[in-house]
Amino acid sequence: MSVGRAGRRRDAARSRDLLLQAASELFTERGYDRTTTRDIGQRAGVDPALIARYFGSKTELYLAALHAERGDAVPADLFDPDRLLDVLERIDRRGAVPLVQVAVQPLSDPAAQQGARAALHARLVEPLCERFTREGLDRPRLRAEIVVAAVIGVLLGQRSGAFDELGDAQPGDLVPLLRDALTGQS
Repeated sequence: MSVGRAGRRRDAARSRDLLLQAASELFTERGYDRTTTRDIGQRAGVDPALIARYFGSKTELYLAALHAERGDAVPADLFDPDRLLDVLERIDRRGAVPLVQVAVQPLSDPAAQQGARAALHARLVEPLCERFTREGLDRPRLRAEIVVAAVIGVLLGQRSGAFDELGDAQPGDLVPLLRDALTGQS
């Protein structure tokens, strides 16, 4: 009897992981509002009703996907060349990830909006705010928000088709130019 339960637990863990992966992909591709639980279940190859069982709701699954993407490590700030390159490459590979999406358009669900906003601030704004505070700059939070908004604007402009050279630029080419534009140093 315990073998059956262990098998079900492994299947439950696998189903949960499949739902989390599918949700992460779909939220990135379509955004929160245009992704349905049916779509997530279909992509995961499991019954969408399992979302309620394992996560409680689409919103809770969205928040779990945001947390899973971040992990527990404290990220470096965007003035760190490796961190900036990582952000640019991730957007280049995956498109407008939820953190970029929430910076551009509010989500229809207040809890999802708050979760995405909190993730945006924890991953991008806070590390810069801490840097600016250490450096003794005035209005460190506003400065951090301006830098994050500028980087997101560049990312959106790169994908918009409105800027020829920016659209063709590779992430590695953008890092020194962005650092120079934002800090006065490359």
